[in-house]
Amino acid sequence: MIIGKIDKNEKKIKFHLDIKCTKCGKTVPGGMQASENYFGSDSFKIEIDNFKKNYLCGICRDKKRLDKQ
Repeated sequence: MIIGKIDKNEKKIKFHLDIKCTKCGKTVPGGMQASENYFGSDSFKIEIDNFKKNYLCGICRDKKRLDKQ
């Protein structure tokens, strides 16, 4: 998954996050990418924190989506 915006000629940094579903606690793969300029910035850290707080695995996401219908 890509975090932030990556311009056409900008270098990408690949990193791994330990991500767990906020509903069921299941560990999911956390392969991420960000631009070299964005990685480590304050807005990057805020976005990662929000991402971890609100992440749902595919099963929980689908249940939530189907319950709304």
